[in-house]
Amino acid sequence: MSDIVEKTKLFATDLLTNDLNTKYLYHNLKHTERVVKSTKELLDAHQLSDLEKETLLLSAWLHDTGYTKGTQNHEKSSCDIATEFLTNEAYPSEKIENVTALIKATQRYHEPQNLLEQIIRDADSSHFGQKSYWETSDFLREELALLEIADYSTKDWCEANLKMFKKEHQFYTTYAKENWQVGKDKNLKKLIKEKKTEKEIAKKEAIKAKYKTESPDRGTQTLFRVTLKNHLTLSDIADTKANILLSVNAIIISLVLSNLITKLDNPSNTYLVYPTAIFVVFSVISMILAVLATRPNITSGKFTKEDVKNKNVNLLFFGNFHKMKLPDYEWAIRELVKDKEYIYSSLTKDLYFLGLVLNRKYNILRWTYTIFIIGIVISVLAFAIAFKFYGPDRIA
Repeated sequence: MSDIVEKTKLFATDLLTNDLNTKYLYHNLKHTERVVKSTKELLDAHQLSDLEKETLLLSAWLHDTGYTKGTQNHEKSSCDIATEFLTNEAYPSEKIENVTALIKATQRYHEPQNLLEQIIRDADSSHFGQKSYWETSDFLREELALLEIADYSTKDWCEANLKMFKKEHQFYTTYAKENWQVGKDKNLKKLIKEKKTEKEIAKKEAIKAKYKTESPDRGTQTLFRVTLKNHLTLSDIADTKANILLSVNAIIISLVLSNLITKLDNPSNTYLVYPTAIFVVFSVISMILAVLATRPNITSGKFTKEDVKNKNVNLLFFGNFHKMKLPDYEWAIRELVKDKEYIYSSLTKDLYFLGLVLNRKYNILRWTYTIFIIGIVISVLAFAIAFKFYGPDRIA
């Protein structure tokens, strides 16, 4: 490597490291080094003079130094920086013009006029044929957003890259076409696949959005779901309360039978007969009411086709179909799901009759608890009166 190329490398590295805005995630030293590497690869594939090679390497190192002055007209800024640096290094003016001409050739829509321009343009866009394309593409997209030049969505960025691949970019040198075009084609296929995936996602989202907008029933469905859940929870609570009363009264009766009843045949304990009877009667009544509160009520379990057609049967309640044959019930369900109004009508009936069952349960439970409390109070008073007025001491 000639001295001027080495000095240019050090100059460009220092400039892009220290003077470049950190928002340049793509057009930075790493990009310049990749362009230089690709330029050397192309130089090895072509028979060029030492001067031509030197000119290409100098332009590769200096072609993006203009970004230190901003994005606008960065090629011109790069030419100005190159001219000033090379002049200070006493580089011949005619050679400087050759370097700046190659820097200008890196402009986006420039059509190369000779082999050197073809080489610098292929080197500058070599990432299109590399596996690192996806990383560099993401860096460029983020750079444009950070610099507030453009903020692409994923879909728009994919479209922009596809347009670049298909209509704008091409490799010019024979070496690039033979060695880098294959990688570019692979990246293009991946872009097309990504676009299809984006379309599928967008289509699904559109269908989902359409479903949401066209289905105001979501609120209605939530209402039914929450209300039915609350009803079932209340039913479980009622059953639990009834079971508690059953257990308590069963324990009371067991204690009475084992401790009091066996002592009533003794004449000295006859004063305990009435209090014990009161105690047992109220406990038995409480148990009966608790059982009635949880006692299921099964309906006929059958319906006719006419009932389904007239929407007179609730297919969601097992009591209406438990005696039906499976084919008949399957037919009825198919008829149900065809009609949205029938579905909501069935849910409404389910909700209504659940409410009636809950009302019955809680009314019986209220009476059960009331009778249980009254029975406890009366029984305690009866035992107290019996002990006070008819107890063993009074008899003696």
